[in-house]
Amino acid sequence: MASTPHQNPTDQSDLTALKGRIPLLGLTGGIGSGKTAVSDLLGQLGAGVIDTDLIAHQITAPGGTAIPFIREQFGAEFLDPSGALDRGKMRSLVFEQPEARRALELITHPLIRQETIRQGLELSKAGKPYLVFVIPLLVESGNWHGLLNHIAVVDCPEKTQIKRVMERNKLTLEEVEKILKAQASRDERLSQADSILHNAGGFAELNSQIQDLHQKMMGFKTDQSTSS
Repeated sequence: MASTPHQNPTDQSDLTALKGRIPLLGLTGGIGSGKTAVSDLLGQLGAGVIDTDLIAHQITAPGGTAIPFIREQFGAEFLDPSGALDRGKMRSLVFEQPEARRALELITHPLIRQETIRQGLELSKAGKPYLVFVIPLLVESGNWHGLLNHIAVVDCPEKTQIKRVMERNKLTLEEVEKILKAQASRDERLSQADSILHNAGGFAELNSQIQDLHQKMMGFKTDQSTSS
């Protein structure tokens, strides 16, 4: 049996310790909805941003912490010539074999969690006014709701998502539709939202909503400061 990264049972409590000390925002949305555009601007406004999708790419890049485990579990054929995860080949496998998805998650999820905690604690100590956790599968995971002060969903019509992802990732319509089916539905995400950022229009419209969300999160800090 292939080994998997060790998961410290106290990891979640380490991150939970941040609640009450600093406002915590969960940012989610379907693929192609515009989460990166939102988190980038919130970062420019001063928030501390932890992007779990970016972390997932970092740990599966050449020399990434997940690579030895992936090679052991799946074989070198699932790495590209640079030594990174062959995302296309792995995507095809996990869609066809649910047990392969589970095996991959047992490798990547503990490593993503460890780095998320490390970055969150570091940004908190750096004096950021609030933290933004960009979590594509926030609704699906079910692990974040007790931790976060606020959940914001970036939303757009499914047709817009498909068009953006096909253009950005050079995927076929069938490939994008498979990804969408593996994620929570639009209605499921919206039902969990404290704030909804509508991203079917231009940047000016989205920017206005991001500014409002930023002010809302800054208000959380003011409320906590005055009530403590």
